[in-house]
Amino acid sequence: MDGDGYTLYLFEKDTGGTSQCTGECATAWPPLLTTGAPSASGDVAGDLLGTLTREDGSTQVTYQGHPLYRFAKDEDSSDTYGQGVDGFGARWWVVAPTGDAIATSGEAVPGGGY
Repeated sequence: MDGDGYTLYLFEKDTGGTSQCTGECATAWPPLLTTGAPSASGDVAGDLLGTLTREDGSTQVTYQGHPLYRFAKDEDSSDTYGQGVDGFGARWWVVAPTGDAIATSGEAVPGGGY
């Protein structure tokens, strides 16, 4: 979850710590951006947090190397409408506190589901 309690997702199409979600994709799946060092709370492991520079120069938060996103249709902090969605060329998965993708069954997929 982000700092406001909203669900965070990873995109299977992202590779090597690079975001493949730009343009219309980034409108539907807004990247989690930061202007400083990201911080952890709750079950999030601070040593798994990092950042990458997007092609527009903004700084996106990563977790275990996965760029993080919200889903525009999640209007409440308990929403997970993006879970398992196949959009913009690959599937989107909720990120577990371990940094792995959570499969549709609710179990984390080791290795991020890739």
